[in-house]
Amino acid sequence: MLYDITPPVSPQLQVWPGDTPASREVLMDMARGDNLTLSTLRATVHLGAHADAPSHYGAGAPSIEQRDLEPYLGRCQVVRVDAARGARMAPELLPVPLLAPRLLFATGTYAPEAEPFDEDFAAFEPALIDAFAAGGGRLIGLDTPSVDLFSSKDLPSHARCLAHDLAILEGVVLDGVPEGIYELIALPLKLVGFDASPVRAVLRSLAE
Repeated sequence: MLYDITPPVSPQLQVWPGDTPASREVLMDMARGDNLTLSTLRATVHLGAHADAPSHYGAGAPSIEQRDLEPYLGRCQVVRVDAARGARMAPELLPVPLLAPRLLFATGTYAPEAEPFDEDFAAFEPALIDAFAAGGGRLIGLDTPSVDLFSSKDLPSHARCLAHDLAILEGVVLDGVPEGIYELIALPLKLVGFDASPVRAVLRSLAE
């Protein structure tokens, strides 16, 4: 079983207020008699399901093409949590024991195409990041656009990810994905100098 956990990319896909939404410019079109169809995509790199680079939240930190691909590919645990809107999730919500070095939280607090932009999504307490890293974590992610709250300016959970060199995966869609252990495939593009990359994120069921 393969679960596509990537939201569709279209102008309806919400982006962080002030960021660049997805748009398509059609340069050539077979429907109007051209010999092929050719188009340009314009959008933020923090688009839908995306991998943050450390340079997004750490001065002088690596950009996305400098990241090791290993955290974005491999054994991953999905957990569903009862998360309060606009609140940080405490370490007590971590599964015990941790069964994989990659962990995705289904919070149900964000809708990627909702208008206006959902500002009251759940995020992580920095202590949860610390506890996950102490248990051998390599990648943490969730079904919201940020590991920090919308109102946060100092981004403490991002800072703890930087301190532990944890990979961050944001904006995945986990509706209909049962809790369990999967193989995660969410490779970022090799975008030189960029602070993030969109990914086509999928979860593949592991053989029994």
